[in-house]
Amino acid sequence: MALVVSATIIIYFGILLLVSRQTSRNTGNDAFFIGERRTPWYMVAFGMIGAALSGVTFVSVPGMVAVDKFTYLQMVFGNMLGYWIIAGFLVPLYYKTGLVSIYGLIKNRFGEKSCRATSFFFILSKLAGASFRLFLVILVVKIGVFGDSVPFFVAAAVVLAMIYFYTRKAGIKTIVRTDMLQTTFMLLSLVVTVVVVCARLGYSVEDVFNTLKMDDRAKVFDFDVSSSTFFVKHFISGIFMAVVMNGLDQDMMQKNLSCKTARDSQKNIFWFSIIQVPVVVLFLVLGLLLYVYASSIGVTACGDSLFPELAFKHLGIPVAAVFVVGIVAAAFSSADSALTAMTTSICVDFLSMDGKTGTSDDRKKRTIVHLSLMTAVFAIVTAFSCSDDSVVNLVFKTAGYTYGPILGIFALVLFTKVKINDNAVPYLMFFPPIVCFVLAQISERYWHYKFGFEMLIINGLLTFVILLLTKSKENDIVK
Repeated sequence: MALVVSATIIIYFGILLLVSRQTSRNTGNDAFFIGERRTPWYMVAFGMIGAALSGVTFVSVPGMVAVDKFTYLQMVFGNMLGYWIIAGFLVPLYYKTGLVSIYGLIKNRFGEKSCRATSFFFILSKLAGASFRLFLVILVVKIGVFGDSVPFFVAAAVVLAMIYFYTRKAGIKTIVRTDMLQTTFMLLSLVVTVVVVCARLGYSVEDVFNTLKMDDRAKVFDFDVSSSTFFVKHFISGIFMAVVMNGLDQDMMQKNLSCKTARDSQKNIFWFSIIQVPVVVLFLVLGLLLYVYASSIGVTACGDSLFPELAFKHLGIPVAAVFVVGIVAAAFSSADSALTAMTTSICVDFLSMDGKTGTSDDRKKRTIVHLSLMTAVFAIVTAFSCSDDSVVNLVFKTAGYTYGPILGIFALVLFTKVKINDNAVPYLMFFPPIVCFVLAQISERYWHYKFGFEMLIINGLLTFVILLLTKSKENDIVK
């Protein structure tokens, strides 16, 4: 099994290096940051599927079916509306201003310190998120390839080195193309696993549909107001999560800004939002089938351990191989773009680097920043390996809090004409996440209410109000 997994990863990485070599010839900052604005829209749309679905999603979405059923789709429907808001409202604005880093919009309006504070929260979010996603794939590589003979930090160093070598020169120009490959492999893994599980169960297509009709775990909509998966709560949260974690996120928007025109970028987002729905449905169907199969053979694994348990021990070598390819592809697709986006944000927002040409000295600085971020992710991932799951989950949840300040300050830019105190912004933006964290602890302990994704909205609203208090008296809110 270890030999098959090792060979699979080596072949996959070799393909990524070939793509990197082809795309990195005669490239500069414009290729690394914005792909020279020559990327076909359909290439970005297809590749974004893999970028949006991380290794965590690859494992967790099928596993969540036992508890949350198919209610995750409620959020996906909200995501669709959120993506259309991004396409119709934010994309034209970004192209009109010719931005490389979208946080330049904050700089143009409020000043350099506000821009850097916003960029800092983005970097915090991505460091935590990318590290968590990579932790999962590194763990799979360690178990499947190295076993107990090699320490976790060695496996982490190997995986991060892989990502560095195929992204170091051309950045987003390479990533947009490798995203296509990664999405292809991820979807291939998904389809192959569904087919194999159906064969093991003796299911035809009609049997699958009958199972979906009869099994209560295939329930999509939840209209129980007291439920944590209440439709309105999930749908609205889905809208905000899409807008904030995509439209206001340098990582996701950097790929969209690599398209030649705003119109192309809008087409990319629209089609991506449509394609994402059947992909998520297939993940959920896979989850239901995995639970049915696990029950039929007496396997009690559930949640995040369900898919790996069945793939490695019960579904045969072909499924184990495609499972590894799928999870590596999904994790690489989200982690490589996150690292490139963080590099872009630091170079452009903090070092004021030219986003289009750049001197040889700029390229050296960019390399140093890229390597430094790799080192930071390595340190965080290694720390994860020494912690229990509760600490990992806490760090991942904490990353969600950092998007609130980004939402709040962008709301000021987009919906008001106020001029706020640029010097005060870096200090004030730290206050809302702290208040929200304390509120969440008090609410769960004394009111027995557990905040979910709606905390993002509260966090953003609080940031908006606090920053609004620093506005000049002569400014009025646009009504």
